[in-house]
Amino acid sequence: MTEVADPRPLVAILVSAVAMCLIIASYRYPNVREGWSVVAAVAKFGIVASMIPGVMDGTVYEWSLADSLGVEFLAGIDFVLRADPLGLLFALLASFLWIFTSFYAAGYMRGLDEHAQTRFFASFAASLSTALGIAFAGNLVTIFIFYELLSLVTYPLVAHNEDDEARIAGRKYLAYTFFGGGVFLLAGTVLTYWLTGLVGDPTTAFETGGIGALAEAAQVEPVFAQAAFFLLIAGFGVKAAVMPLHSWLADAMVAPTPVSGLLHAVAVVKSGAFGVARVILEVFGPGLIHDLPLNVPGIGEVGLNVPVAILAAFTLTAASIIALRKDHLKRRLAFSTTAQLSYIVLGLSMLHPFAILGALFHIPAHAFGKLTLFFCAGAVHVETHTDYVSEMAGIGKRMPLTMSAFAVGAAGMAGIPLIAGFVSKFYMLIGSGSVGGGYWIFATALIVSGVLNIAYLWPVVYTAFFESEDRHDAKPLLEFPPGGKRESYFGDEELRADGGEPEDDLPESGKPQPTDDDGEAKGAGTPTEAAEATADDEPEYAVDKYPSDHTIPEETEPADDDTDDGHTDDHDAHADDHHDHGDHHHGGPPPGGWERHSPFSESTWLMIVPISIIATGAITLGVIPDYAIFLELATYIVEGVFGVDSFGELQDLSLEEAMEVMDE
Repeated sequence: MTEVADPRPLVAILVSAVAMCLIIASYRYPNVREGWSVVAAVAKFGIVASMIPGVMDGTVYEWSLADSLGVEFLAGIDFVLRADPLGLLFALLASFLWIFTSFYAAGYMRGLDEHAQTRFFASFAASLSTALGIAFAGNLVTIFIFYELLSLVTYPLVAHNEDDEARIAGRKYLAYTFFGGGVFLLAGTVLTYWLTGLVGDPTTAFETGGIGALAEAAQVEPVFAQAAFFLLIAGFGVKAAVMPLHSWLADAMVAPTPVSGLLHAVAVVKSGAFGVARVILEVFGPGLIHDLPLNVPGIGEVGLNVPVAILAAFTLTAASIIALRKDHLKRRLAFSTTAQLSYIVLGLSMLHPFAILGALFHIPAHAFGKLTLFFCAGAVHVETHTDYVSEMAGIGKRMPLTMSAFAVGAAGMAGIPLIAGFVSKFYMLIGSGSVGGGYWIFATALIVSGVLNIAYLWPVVYTAFFESEDRHDAKPLLEFPPGGKRESYFGDEELRADGGEPEDDLPESGKPQPTDDDGEAKGAGTPTEAAEATADDEPEYAVDKYPSDHTIPEETEPADDDTDDGHTDDHDAHADDHHDHGDHHHGGPPPGGWERHSPFSESTWLMIVPISIIATGAITLGVIPDYAIFLELATYIVEGVFGVDSFGELQDLSLEEAMEVMDE
């Protein structure tokens, strides 16, 4: 590869930082404020995309603090930004998806009339800036700086609601990602710097296929090299939500859905998976990881990758099982994310070229699919205040396009053909089968988890389209007898033809609940947390507690606001209609059942269009992956790591043969 001095990696990072300042300055003008987010997103994507042709031709664009300003960042360590194939894969994904998330976030925040919207959009821009800093970091020190900054700037987003639950989730998020993950990452970075210094000039700079000096040092100090590897994996594994470092992710779902979508399905959690990729492919390298033995009592010597693969396989299986029991939709999706991220870690840790290719392609495949799911969950919340699967029977007629897009995203997560998730998981299965030996257990874990994905996502689709308000199964799946219990949201008068329960047996909420042997309510058909709630004990939402921060007192309102971009009036009219049409319930169908809507009248275009585009992207990546730049980039990365001119040279090789090719 040819290194070329170029400021574009720095400019791509600074675009969002500048946008953050402009967003804060425009707090009185919401259209202008949110316009800056869109402009910055488009500009950032354009800058990143402009580097694709050069990178695919072997050029690495680099900006160095020492070379540009003559300033040494730390003694012997430079602050370096470089756009290489792996960094470009992550940066291209995050910048592209931010464009549509900017529109979606505007629709979501206005639809709920959320408070502190200026702070929200400013923090959002700062988060994307630091995410690209992680993508373009040229060494472990630089990536550590942006890794920690990402935790800090996303804290206001996690704690956005400002209630006790949000504050607790925010503190837990910082404890895990900033203090826990940061300490592990810093310790691993220091060890790597010290080890490379034993055989020459100390360095933490990324090298395709692994740092050469580190491979030499590992022969001198193998124990310290092993410690450095596991510390780095643990540091990045926190944000990748690998068990047992995962619990922050589900709690962080208290954040607004745009945060859960882009940051917790793309930027934040993907920064952890991306960091693992950097460590395996460009710090230690597959060859050193495979050849540096770890002596396990009772088993013997195994490669450093094996414990990581076992932990990832356990995580993706256990998280999928936990997701089965979650009735709250976003928490179900959160544990799904925990499982899906471990697909990436597992594929990388198997070290086979096919498995690595599948893992790298799963970064965008999961992002498109999971972002679709989160967008759909957010749209359902904005329009109906429904957050629980058990309350979604028949909601497909109220939100047909949204739930159809949800079906697409769910199919991708389950690895159904013609959706992006199938392509990545197929490559990982081929890789696990090609390794041989005991690696068949990882193929089994991939298959079992795929079945579990169907088990916890298909009921959402089935409930929405194939069940009705007057007759539906209790959810979630594992909390009730096999086959579920038939429940109804309505009383006797609406259900005489279907044999509904007598009205006297209904709780105050008007929704029947199953009972145990002692006659106590078990909460079927309603959220588990709400089993004991009454009509006077409804949960509070941000829309009920806070006004929008762009509501200007009359005396300070500009006389003539010419900043209208054409969508505010339409959206406000829809929002007024939404809050005035009598659907003032908090969750589940209103009295009389869901109102039937056409696909393009179920929500605002600010939310419908992004959902449609991202879902279409998930299909595109699955139908024509060869024409998608992400698969081409992933293939190019694998070719570089193994030192071959064409991926075809690696297709028929076992893991041992691939390691020999890499050594040559």
